This record gives sequence, C-alpha cells and structure tokens, in this order.
Amino acid sequence: MKLAVIITSDPGAGDDGLGRAFLGMALAAEAKHAGDEVDLVFAGAGTRWPAALTKLDHPLNGLYSAVRDTVRGASCGCADVFGAADGLEACGVPKLDDHALPGTSGIVALRRYVADGWQTQVF
Repeated sequence: MKLAVIITSDPGAGDDGLGRAFLGMALAAEAKHAGDEVDLVFAGAGTRWPAALTKLDHPLNGLYSAVRDTVRGASCGCADVFGAADGLEACGVPKLDDHALPGTSGIVALRRYVADGWQTQVF
C-alpha cells in the first residue's frame, strides 16, 4: 500500500492539535512497520509541527523520531503563511513547492497522491 499522511493541525490548538498529530504519526508508524510506502507531509498550520517535534522534551519527540525517515517535507507556501519557514530550515525538513499556486512561493502538490492511487489521510 502507498499511504500519504497529511498533518494540518496546529500545534497551538491544544489537545485537539496534539491528538491529531499523534494519530497521524501513529498511522505513519504502523504503515511503515507493515512495509508500506509512506509519505508524511506537513501542510497549513501543520508546518509548525516539525520545529516543535524536534525538541527533546516534546511528548511526541520519540514518535516523530521513529517516523522521521517518512517525512517527505512541508508545504513551502503554507510555511510562509504560517510563519514556519525558519523552523523547517532549522530542523532540516524540506520545503515542498511542486504546485505553483499564484500568490504563493508554491505549495505541496497533494493531488498527485490521489492521481497516483495513494491512500490519503488528513489529520
């Protein structure tokens, strides 16, 4: 199976945001363990997550470390809008700009997952 896990929740959204990021990464970990092809992508306010998750004292740091090799990247235009560009660069997460969207620096092309038959889950 090919699985795209898209995390859009905001780390500033309290338990709801944390729960959604947790469940998304838990699904990525389960799929990785099963041998599936997995892409973990951060979009929207979710582009703020990598900077938070790389902190050693973050409760999801261990889980993030376990799925870090599945992280394809974060939407460039979203990172610009949500003030996450510097944090992504600091923690080494690639910025994805493969969909030229007017008025942005480019965003992640999510349609390609659907077009290529990937299962896509948004958290």
